[in-house]
Amino acid sequence: MEAPRVLWILSCAFIASALGSRLKTPALPIQPEREPMISKGLSGCSFGGRFYSLEDTWHPDLGEPFGVMHCVMCHCEPQRSRRGKVFGKVSCRNMKQDCPDPTCDDPVLLPGHCCKTCPKGNSGRKEAESLFEFFQEKDDDLHKSYNDRSYISSEENSDRDSAADFVAVLTGVTDSWLPSSSGVARARFTLARTSLTFSITFQRMNRPSLITFLDSEGNTAFEFRVPQADTDMICGVWKNLPKSHLRQLEAEQLRVSMTTADNKKEEIQGKIIKHRALFAETFSAILTSDEVHSGMGGIAMLTLSDTENNLHFILILQGLFPHGSSSVKVPVRVKLLYRQHLLREIQANISADDSDFAEVLADLNSRELFWLSRGQLQISVETEGQNSRQISGYISGKRSCDTLQSVMSSGSALTPGKTGGVGSAVFTLHHNGSLDFQVLVAGLSSAVVGMTIEMKPRRRSKRSVLYDITADFSATEERGSGRALGSCGRVEARHIHMLLQNELFINIATAEQQESELRGQIRMLPYNGLDARQTELPVPLAGQFVSPPVRTGAAGHAWVSVDEQCHLHYEIVVNGLSKSEDTSVSAHLHGLAEIGEMDDSSTNHKRLLTGFYGQQAQGVLKDISVELLRHLDEGTAYIQVSTKMNPRGEIRGRVIIFVFHLETAAEPLRLRFDLHIIYVTEVNFAYDLFESLQKKTVICDPVICPALSCPHTIQPEDQCCPICDEKKESKQTTAAEKVEGDPEGCYFEGDQKMHAPGTTWHPFVPPFSYIKCAVCTCKGSTGEVHCEKLTCPPLTCSRPIRRNPSDCCKECPAEDTPPLEDDEMMQADGTRHCKFGNNYYQNSEHWHPRVPLVGEMKCITCWCDHGVTKCQKKQCPLLSCSNPIRREGKCCPECIEDFMEKEEMAKMVEKKKNWRH
Repeated sequence: MEAPRVLWILSCAFIASALGSRLKTPALPIQPEREPMISKGLSGCSFGGRFYSLEDTWHPDLGEPFGVMHCVMCHCEPQRSRRGKVFGKVSCRNMKQDCPDPTCDDPVLLPGHCCKTCPKGNSGRKEAESLFEFFQEKDDDLHKSYNDRSYISSEENSDRDSAADFVAVLTGVTDSWLPSSSGVARARFTLARTSLTFSITFQRMNRPSLITFLDSEGNTAFEFRVPQADTDMICGVWKNLPKSHLRQLEAEQLRVSMTTADNKKEEIQGKIIKHRALFAETFSAILTSDEVHSGMGGIAMLTLSDTENNLHFILILQGLFPHGSSSVKVPVRVKLLYRQHLLREIQANISADDSDFAEVLADLNSRELFWLSRGQLQISVETEGQNSRQISGYISGKRSCDTLQSVMSSGSALTPGKTGGVGSAVFTLHHNGSLDFQVLVAGLSSAVVGMTIEMKPRRRSKRSVLYDITADFSATEERGSGRALGSCGRVEARHIHMLLQNELFINIATAEQQESELRGQIRMLPYNGLDARQTELPVPLAGQFVSPPVRTGAAGHAWVSVDEQCHLHYEIVVNGLSKSEDTSVSAHLHGLAEIGEMDDSSTNHKRLLTGFYGQQAQGVLKDISVELLRHLDEGTAYIQVSTKMNPRGEIRGRVIIFVFHLETAAEPLRLRFDLHIIYVTEVNFAYDLFESLQKKTVICDPVICPALSCPHTIQPEDQCCPICDEKKESKQTTAAEKVEGDPEGCYFEGDQKMHAPGTTWHPFVPPFSYIKCAVCTCKGSTGEVHCEKLTCPPLTCSRPIRRNPSDCCKECPAEDTPPLEDDEMMQADGTRHCKFGNNYYQNSEHWHPRVPLVGEMKCITCWCDHGVTKCQKKQCPLLSCSNPIRREGKCCPECIEDFMEKEEMAKMVEKKKNWRH
């Protein structure tokens, strides 16, 4: 149990602070963590599985059933050893004696607070009235410059400033010839110049086959064919919008429709509108109805306050109110639920004319925040009256087709440097709050000793580390390189909010730079229609990859793909690229991106991709030459960014394309081939390597070669078709011809070795060594190499783990059996007692636990269950009021109305007693 482990640490901290003595046995019977989560290279405190910087303060969270100790404040105090080394020491104290005396007669204790305060009356409504101003302030705050060097400034965010966000709620169409659908979809649109990208999620319907944009007169303006997939997410782009449609979009006159191609022939439709809450949104929900073909639906856009645990939300509802009552106010109840149990309820009057409804859920407690992070909170909207209607949905982190990524550079480190190294990271946030990460570093000055996800530092010496992922890092054979592949399974709601607001960073510490050698902001990269992001990892760009190596503070990564027309698509993201001091040549030219071969000779084949200013560049290369295609095939192609300071290349990345030639038996006289393209880089992750091989297929028109009558042919290097070999001796033996005609094995580009026919092996991909997730086979009859990704067995556990970074498949963790203590060894065959603190309890015995500085916790009951201590908090009844209070000495909160009624009843009883006497 996490709570007992944290409780043990808290107890030790309290006792060490109060008594100043070392205990041989823990004050509480919970085993400590095997290894404290100390971030290497940092001075600070490890407490309850979290790392805190020097001078940090926090309320300790003991986990369920204890919760957050709001009346206890812990502090990471800096200490200095005899040798002068600075380290942190945890000290905690009770804050209750510091509470000010309330000025009112009836103070209340609000959830999540330590001190009683005077009631504020209708404060929740006042917050709701200023909700739109709150969202606007969030928008403004995102353009303020951080004190972290790697934070993007408003100047570098010029592309994002020029974009506009729109949203649409799609519900069943009641006036269509098609039957009304039960489906509901949420569509988010971003307009950048003349391209409109969209991310659509849907529920209670099959995957649509067609998305249609309708103009103000109901005519088709654009159609998008939805590719087949097994997800509820649709990503697409409408390019080159005409000016007339751009004007209609700005005037909110466009509609979007989705239809399915199955037997149901469902259609849902909605109006595209602007909304300023989209920019601050970090959580969302799609609201659907249990009724069939109801045409009802809605969405909820939510965000957390920056400093308090207040959940702001805006509802956009469709079809919930009866027709003909657009201006009539209808009473509704907005409920917050957990597993059908009511947690919060808000009553309001809404009309169909209201485009949206805004409210605030104030002071979410630790349990509600935990359920929010896990996607387990449900928001429900229900109309009152005889014919009540209801829609509901689960709240989770905002989903979109955008990419969570980060480029780490030495120029953005806490102490900026110029090492020429690079870090590239891609993240995936799941609806249950888990965060998958794939991180790669290369060209570092020394070995990695720390890899952390952090907040922006309050000052240079005071870092805020949230998650230490160093244990997931695996170094490669190449010096200064390695990768980390894993998942943060317990991301808090506050950190999800910060992650989706571009407020988190990833930091790499090395043996020579123990604080920070690489650093980058985790940033949401808006979707632009490039599908390579969904299936491929980016190519890293580093100064160390340039020939000769360049010691620069810049780094980058790039996505590259080839479409059906053999056009090369690219997208480049850079970080730490300093602007040239000489602006006389071109004031807006930040970098030059080009593609070419690795050879630096004068005859190399370079192609200028684009000139760009800022952090991003993208484009299409349509006319790929034969020479460039050959270098892509041979793995000697690169993508390079050059600057005025380094015109021969400041950062570079290598792109490899494997080409397999497949002859078809149906046309033996014609050379036909498919180009199966997979992008493998020196920093790519092998887990996605061979899966991508099966997904990317480019068909190119073949060259038809004439039939040859000669028995022996040769293939000139500068020609496409074979020719007759006139010099070949005619007296070659049949055996020699047979040896020459039959393949002797397979040559694999990865390990550059010949493999015997029929043999299998794990592919070798530099610099990652052997890849256990794939098996290659040498086809003896054709000499071809066939590689397949291994299929992992299905698992029955809810939280599988990957024991080693190089393991292909995850597995269920073994049941951890705590070792018996010395004094319990003799009781292994009998009924075991429990040790809690310094006390022993018999089997089935119950007690209230004592926590240092807090005392006896009468609202929690512990019992001994055959040697295992179990604790449970008292179950409190669900309340319907929005502002509950907690009285002194009471375990459960209660509504203030009920409290006042009980007080009046008690006074009446007391008066009756006095009358009798």
